[in-house]
Amino acid sequence: MARNLQNTGQLRPIDLARGHGLSTQAIRNYEEAGILPAAARTPAGYRMYAPLHARALGAFLALVPGHGHPTATSIMRAVNEGAVDEAFRLIDESHAQLLDDRRTLQAVESALRGLTPTAPTAPTAATAASEPSGSGGTFIGPLAEELGIRPATLRKWERAGLVRPRRDPVTGYRVYDEADVRDARLAHQLRRGGYVLERIAPLITQVRAAGGLEPLEAALGDWRARLSARARAMLTGAAELEAYLRERG
Repeated sequence: MARNLQNTGQLRPIDLARGHGLSTQAIRNYEEAGILPAAARTPAGYRMYAPLHARALGAFLALVPGHGHPTATSIMRAVNEGAVDEAFRLIDESHAQLLDDRRTLQAVESALRGLTPTAPTAPTAATAASEPSGSGGTFIGPLAEELGIRPATLRKWERAGLVRPRRDPVTGYRVYDEADVRDARLAHQLRRGGYVLERIAPLITQVRAAGGLEPLEAALGDWRARLSARARAMLTGAAELEAYLRERG
C-alpha cells in the first residue's frame, strides 16, 4: 500500500512537469491513466503531489524507452493498484520479446553468412538444356537441386511470397533470376534455423527493400544497436521502478 501523503514536501503539477519538460496537462493525464497514484487535493480542489509522485513519474519515463509507452503505462498502473506480480509479468513479457527479437537477428545474420556466392561452372549440354531462353536465370529443377529441396517446396515459397520467379516466354516454366536465387537461399537458411514462412516473408521483404544483402548488413547493424539500447533502457527502467517500489513501502 502506498503511504499517506504528507503536508510537507508537497509539489504542484507544474513542479513535476518542469523537471521533465512536460506540460501540467500531461501530469494530470498520467494521474488519470493510473501512471501516478492519486494526488491529494487542497480545500479549493487543486492537486498537490508529493515526492512519491515524482519518483513514480521518473520510473514511468525510465520504463518507456525499454518497454514502450503502452506497456510502461500498464506496469505503473499495476504497481499503483497493488498488483505488483502483474507488473512483473508484463516486464517478463518485454524481456521475452527482446530475447525473441535478438534470436531473430542472430538467425538472419547466420543466414547471411551462409549465403556465400557459388562459383559459376562452365555450361554443359545438360545445363544448357535446363537454362531458360532469353536473359539469364535458372529453372525450378536446378535451383531445387542446388538447395537440396523439392521443386514443390519452391512453389510453396512462391505462394508465400518468398520468391517471385517470372515465366519463360517459350516454355512457360518458372525462371529464377539472381535476386530470386538469393531470396531462395536466404529462405532455405532460415527454414533450417526453424523459422516458419510467416516470419521469413518480412525478412525477405527487407532484403528486397534494401536492394540486396550488402545494404541489409548495415541495417542489421542498426537493428543490433537498437536491441542493445533497448536492453540498457530496460536496466535503467528496472532501477527506477525498484526505487519507486521501495519508496511506496
